[in-house]
Amino acid sequence: MAITIAILSQKGGTGKTTVTRSLAEGLTRSGINTLAIDGDPQGNLSEYFGVPADAYPTLGEVLAGQEKAVDAIHNGVIPANLGLAEAELMLAGKIGRELTLRNALREPKRRYDIVLIDCPPTLGLLTVNALVAADWAILSSEAEHFSEQGAEQAMEVIGLARENLNPELELLGVLLNIADMRTKHAKATLEMLKESFGDKVFKTVIKRSIVYPESARAGKPIFEFQKRKALDYAKLTVEVLERLDLPDGKPLEAARKLVTEIEPKPR
Repeated sequence: MAITIAILSQKGGTGKTTVTRSLAEGLTRSGINTLAIDGDPQGNLSEYFGVPADAYPTLGEVLAGQEKAVDAIHNGVIPANLGLAEAELMLAGKIGRELTLRNALREPKRRYDIVLIDCPPTLGLLTVNALVAADWAILSSEAEHFSEQGAEQAMEVIGLARENLNPELELLGVLLNIADMRTKHAKATLEMLKESFGDKVFKTVIKRSIVYPESARAGKPIFEFQKRKALDYAKLTVEVLERLDLPDGKPLEAARKLVTEIEPKPR
């Protein structure tokens, strides 16, 4: 049965979708059969995977009970579009609405090793569904003034989901994203996160780069688009696998080798 990880943030523009796509690629290159799920009606993750806008079925049809999740997998992702917003409205009046995604993923979880869910940038019903379906959560936090407050709000939602619906849910880590570590502001933000979340903060920081949105526009993962810029995500893949502590150590070995291949060689 697959390990499921929900990737969320307190707002849009924190690079969360790029994290989901790049981590999926890093895990895949480490030999892990990985499925991504686009839980955002904007459909950015779907586009990043190169899925056509008119793909059918999507997560919206799955949550509406019209299609099976295994039939909605396109190129390694269950895509989403604006129809997902309609599905969320429909879920609001359904008994057991918070369990819909978890129930829908039973069969895909038998076929994959890890499932990554890209949550919408709101803490609503779609995010709650993702947290109820997940074993772990990763918080993506931007290097800006209100990041700590937003991360704490997201932690409150994780706590509510764990208390009422999914007692097995745990925080895998907090990721500082889109950060220019040359600035005092970014360094101060990282220190604030460490004070609040301790060793839950990933050692890896995803540094700001124009290459990431360019790779998204091209519909290619950063490992393929410009491999030398994938170093942060290769290191994140290693950290994620270390924290998951899988019984098979081969993926972790492969991820570490990936870092070595990308890391600049000393002169």
